[in-house]
Amino acid sequence: MKQLHTFLVALLILATACNSRKPADLLVYNAHVYTIDSAFSTAEAIVIQGGHVVATGTTAGLQARFDPQNTIDAKGKFIYPGFIDAHAHFLEYGKSLYAVNLYGANSFEEVTARVKAFAAAHPGETWITGNGWDQNRWPGKAFPDNKVLNDLFPDKPVVLSRVDGHAVLANAKALELAGIKAGDKIEGGSIETSNGVLTGVLVDNAAHRMEAVEPAANKALLEKWLGAAQTNCFAQGLTMITDCGLEVDAINMMDALQQEGKLKMRLYVMMSDDSANYAYYLHRGPYKTDRLYVHGVKVYADGALGSRGACLLRPYSDKPGWNGFLLSSPAHFDSIANMLSTTEFQMCTHAIGDSGNRTILNIYNKYLSGKNDKRWRIEHAQVVDPQDFALFGQASIIPSVQPTHATSDMRWAGERLGEERLKGAYAYQQLLKQNGWLPLGTDFPVEDISPFKTFLAAVFRQDTSGYPAGGFQMENALTREQALRGMTIWAAKADFLETEVGSLEPGKKADFIILDQDLMKVDAKQVLQTKVLATFIGGEKVFDKE
Repeated sequence: MKQLHTFLVALLILATACNSRKPADLLVYNAHVYTIDSAFSTAEAIVIQGGHVVATGTTAGLQARFDPQNTIDAKGKFIYPGFIDAHAHFLEYGKSLYAVNLYGANSFEEVTARVKAFAAAHPGETWITGNGWDQNRWPGKAFPDNKVLNDLFPDKPVVLSRVDGHAVLANAKALELAGIKAGDKIEGGSIETSNGVLTGVLVDNAAHRMEAVEPAANKALLEKWLGAAQTNCFAQGLTMITDCGLEVDAINMMDALQQEGKLKMRLYVMMSDDSANYAYYLHRGPYKTDRLYVHGVKVYADGALGSRGACLLRPYSDKPGWNGFLLSSPAHFDSIANMLSTTEFQMCTHAIGDSGNRTILNIYNKYLSGKNDKRWRIEHAQVVDPQDFALFGQASIIPSVQPTHATSDMRWAGERLGEERLKGAYAYQQLLKQNGWLPLGTDFPVEDISPFKTFLAAVFRQDTSGYPAGGFQMENALTREQALRGMTIWAAKADFLETEVGSLEPGKKADFIILDQDLMKVDAKQVLQTKVLATFIGGEKVFDKE
């Protein structure tokens, strides 16, 4: 009888212990969890409840504390916060998946062959668009002309965007529809001619003339584009994208798709510098839901280095007498800064050349007046004069950089800039020191969507071929921890979302990924072999490699 009593007491204690465990939706255990908190601490397990992280700790400790409905044995694999791309073009990327892929084409002949193949496969397309050509990959490195496209497609418009999105090649039919003629001039852009004849190359603001005549996208088309884009991004471990420069109609359609559950990607959106966007948003203030935050304004100071549209203080080393250009007058940028300085909206300005950066830095400093938390950003901050780096820190201006730009440009950037000026280009450590944090992105579809290529370029300063062996300008390489913070918590901070996402801390949204190897330990050759095994947003699995 005494033994039975002892057994019943033990059973009661066990039952009480079990009942005292807190309910949870999911326990992932037997893992190596990088929380990316302030101490860069690690854990063995993570508990999710209601779409949020409720605890991290040891496997045994969390199993004793929680009673989860579901469990995942990570089998020693590696968990990171979901990657956040601090600068990309999510909608444009989705659109590009249904256009001619010209990335990596090594000659203009290869470009035209791809266009012909696409046209044959899609005879019903009324417009042919393509993305990704780069004359710097071709023999001679000269801009193309449209003669072959005119012969191939005399009655169908063709518009092919350069890899950086700052120039297009349009055939004669497209130029006719846009009303572009030889001899036309445009501020902040150029319309290329040869012997008085249009070549079809339109740079920066001239290229935007095409947007006015291209067919407008409807919600069904956006659903198709964005669905394909998020599928690819989830497979790469991306759980949030900063989409730089959208119109109000597109933003509203994206919001509707999210509300309907058809678009699950978290998005931080910068509206384009456009009067219709200002009229809609400025009096309303920032717009925020669980997965969408419209809080920024995307402004363009200058063009790109590859198309020589970046505005430089001194002429291009490979084009004497040519400094590039600003896309608008300094007075325009000043007026936008003045307008936004009295709002909650974040000013985010594309600036590539040292003159473009100096112009915007001086305007920002004028309105920000010292240290602040407005987090106005300069997107790219690609070439900065040595005396201007301090202007970032003085007014808490955030440089938002894309490491793969350095490794994509490194083979020819020296030709554009010269050896001395190149030292102030892609200078990530110098930029990091200004505020103590640095958000990282890709600028996709200008670059590949892969966060692992971002990590490789940031830490090892090499391209996908392993070039150069010792790394490019290694004095500006980031540490592994800095790179991971730049792809997670610092990217979230650049979007004012660091209290919600970017690290795996209790109370934050359960956006995380499971990787098959440890980015903190793999060597350069192994980085791109890293596989995403699963991706979760708000505790929901949105990608499973199996």
